[in-house]
Amino acid sequence: MFHQTSSSPNQDVIRPTSAGTHSYPNVHLPPSTDPPSPSNPTKQAVWLIFGASGHMGRSLANSAIAHGDKVCAVGRQLEDTHQSMQAWYPGQESCYQGTLCDIRMRESVDAVFEKTLKRFGDIDVIAICHGYGVIGACEDQDEWEIRNQFETNFMGTLNIIHSSLPYFRGRDDGRYLIFSSTSGALGVPGLGPYCATKYAVEGLVESMLYEVDQFNIKLTLVIAGHMRRDDRVQPPSPGLMRHESANGAHTASGKKYQHFRVLRPSPHYSSPDSPASHAQRMLQWIGDKQPTSAVKAAELCWQLGHCSYPPLRMLLGTFAVESIRDRLKSIIEEIEDWKELHFPPIEGMEGVDEDSKEKEDEQEQEENDEAFVSARPAANGASRHRDEEAATTFY
Repeated sequence: MFHQTSSSPNQDVIRPTSAGTHSYPNVHLPPSTDPPSPSNPTKQAVWLIFGASGHMGRSLANSAIAHGDKVCAVGRQLEDTHQSMQAWYPGQESCYQGTLCDIRMRESVDAVFEKTLKRFGDIDVIAICHGYGVIGACEDQDEWEIRNQFETNFMGTLNIIHSSLPYFRGRDDGRYLIFSSTSGALGVPGLGPYCATKYAVEGLVESMLYEVDQFNIKLTLVIAGHMRRDDRVQPPSPGLMRHESANGAHTASGKKYQHFRVLRPSPHYSSPDSPASHAQRMLQWIGDKQPTSAVKAAELCWQLGHCSYPPLRMLLGTFAVESIRDRLKSIIEEIEDWKELHFPPIEGMEGVDEDSKEKEDEQEQEENDEAFVSARPAANGASRHRDEEAATTFY
């Protein structure tokens, strides 16, 4: 059993306890989604969580386990081990399974999917929480780094969908929670290729939404702001190791943003105020003071997996809401500023100039005026006739 405790105003902690009751973060989806409630009780669901060793993935696994669901948590092959993944929830082997996967390889994804079905017999919700990014100027990122980001963030997502979609379609039911980013809605200096992968995922999901709705398959993009790791129940972490690439890339120290690599900038982008260093400066400035609680976000995501009418996008945190709203506002303003442009004429109308168009409009107006004048006597006569009838009726 689990309950929520708080050691500080900024922490929401779910930890195991022997108590007979438990409580959860006091956050709720809007009533329009028909979220879990006493009048809408939930059934036990099976979650398959990719990227579960990240702080959002682990918090979601904790929330699902606390609510009595079954979870298959999938870690990263380069960072986790089978032993560490299996040791997350001792004594709860009946509702938990830990494994590893390289989502860039379809065969590895297929193996995880079959293993989960064999263990639990069903899959209800698939959460795609993995991500990998490189912080540095677009010019400084070599082909290997760029391809690796696309292979992980975009092709990895597509591999998971391709592997599981036939199963969901066959049962006429299924749900995907795909963790995107504010980087999928606005460009961030220093994260160009990473933003491109998130834009690609957003376009993929928004297109698929219409294709699979007929099979009662729901997709939701979860767009989180800066998440703080406030869940104390965390798996052992091997920490970050330094890696060098052909152009001198190395990882940043610390555990807060372990799925990002920080490039050593080239001389052209090495000034302290270089826009290409914006992303790195932002992470250093925020530090461990991220405003959005991963525990509360995980609770909302659990409700999202059980609600009746999930949205296409769910934004979590003030940063996500304000940044995307400002971005959309700037796009609308730009459209309004440039909407009066004269576009090339359509095919077959190249010879029609403005003068001839004005003459046609004038002629059409004259014809309308003549028709109106000729109709006035008849209309006036009919009006007088109606007035006489009214006078006869009332007097």
